[in-house]
Amino acid sequence: MATALGLSQNSESQPLHALPSLSSQHNIVTLRTSLTLPEKTSLQAWMQIGNQLSSVHESSAWWVGDWLVFGQDRYPDRYKKAIAETTLDYQTLRNYAWVARRFPASRRRDRLSFQHHVVVAALPAEEQDHWLELAEGHKWSRNELRRQVNASTERPDGPERRGGFNMSFSAGDLTRWRAAAEKRNLAIDLWIKTTLDRAAHES
Repeated sequence: MATALGLSQNSESQPLHALPSLSSQHNIVTLRTSLTLPEKTSLQAWMQIGNQLSSVHESSAWWVGDWLVFGQDRYPDRYKKAIAETTLDYQTLRNYAWVARRFPASRRRDRLSFQHHVVVAALPAEEQDHWLELAEGHKWSRNELRRQVNASTERPDGPERRGGFNMSFSAGDLTRWRAAAEKRNLAIDLWIKTTLDRAAHES
């Protein structure tokens, strides 16, 4: 992945070239652990740099997810060893790959963040599109989208109330699950479905 993105795999003192337009247009220095701007950087240039950085930040989750999906499909017996050699957290990688699989490139909305897609990733495709269309049209933040989805699933006739099964669990189980769901910005029922979906895919 590093080579494809034009990133240096050398020490932290080596420049990174993931943002070549920034370096050439604004004479900034991008290192693995820092970004240095010229003292005379104008407000307009500073804002432009921020927009480019934001775009790269948002895109990187999709890039990593697609990179992992490619490896899972093309090198199923070797990709785990390959990603172990990166500096990325394995659980984070699994989440990126799962979301990337849930949203083919043609269904991703570039006006919404990766985290918007995470909120609805566990839903059927038709419902994903419905909620993302609402979020885009109303300019909802990720948190507002999650609030709207949660409110819908709490209604007796909500989309996640169709069907179901009974299971036994302790209060301690529920506390742990709720905490895990909150870390991923998901309602607990969506988190459970997401977790089971991922486990089924990897089995």
